[in-house]
Amino acid sequence: QVMLVQSGGGLVQAGGSLSLSCAATRRTSSNWGWFRQAPGKEREFVATITWSSGDTYYAESVKGRFTISRDNVENTVYLQMNSLKPEDTAVYYCAATLRSSYAGDYYSRKAYAYWGRGTQVTVSS
Repeated sequence: QVMLVQSGGGLVQAGGSLSLSCAATRRTSSNWGWFRQAPGKEREFVATITWSSGDTYYAESVKGRFTISRDNVENTVYLQMNSLKPEDTAVYYCAATLRSSYAGDYYSRKAYAYWGRGTQVTVSS
């Protein structure tokens, strides 16, 4: 069983930056993902990065502002968020696949087997 421990987040003004990190409690060859859930909304895909080649994919709403990266030695994934907007306010969750492949579409929650507990990101206007 892999546990994902998240850190980072907090409160920032619009236009500011925040970073999130998520560490696995043991070695894993998982693809990583970040999702977010705003109050009253479904959890939505934000970004993903593959374990092997480091290919990245982003939701259109964050493309050009957010950057996902990973450290395979430290079994950690990061999300750098720049030019934040009030609509980015949500609880952010990291996720990891069971193996080095997606169990479905990379933007689907079903593709991921492990989840962090979430961390709040609040962007004030």
